[in-house]
Amino acid sequence: MWIERAQELYERGIYAGDDAALATSGRELDAVEAALYLARGRVLHGRVLQGDEADPRELPLFQRATTLFRALGDRRGEGEAAFWEGCFHQVVEGDLDRAVPLFERAGELAAETGDLATLAEVLRHQGIVAHRAGRLDEARERLTESSRLRRELGHPAGVASNQVGLIRIAVAQGRHAEALALADEARALAESCGAGRIAAHVEEARAIIPA
Repeated sequence: MWIERAQELYERGIYAGDDAALATSGRELDAVEAALYLARGRVLHGRVLQGDEADPRELPLFQRATTLFRALGDRRGEGEAAFWEGCFHQVVEGDLDRAVPLFERAGELAAETGDLATLAEVLRHQGIVAHRAGRLDEARERLTESSRLRRELGHPAGVASNQVGLIRIAVAQGRHAEALALADEARALAESCGAGRIAAHVEEARAIIPA
């Protein structure tokens, strides 16, 4: 437990004369703090997705996490935190001028550090940006790659969530048979893991497929 670890390092520094112990403790506590800020920010973001009002603490939590991870030289953590900063700007504020560069930075760091989960999130949200801008081929490519990574990671709910967008893109491009196949698979995936909210989104997407 990090509390006991901090106490141990404190005693080593004060009683045993280990001059490096307190600096080590500070770095370790910064890492804990960064992870905690990131987790708290995600909880607040989840509440927004559930329909709550945006909480003014959300963005500062993600920003503080990014700053701490960067200071620690934790590029994987920095990439994840940068993604969530971008997600806040995109989803809560609708500010793509701020969101897009953060997604690009997060994607670079995630690819560099092998963080496939964050990379899948980045690709999903870049796909959403492209979809809303009418760049359907790009949107399809990014969502498909995000889904591939999520399958690799064993994240069926995430695959089903991506397929909601892919269904809508397929309909917009006149690929109705493909849209139906995507809807069938997405519903099965959502039901297999109890993702009821995603299943509802799948049915909403299915309803726009021409008979």
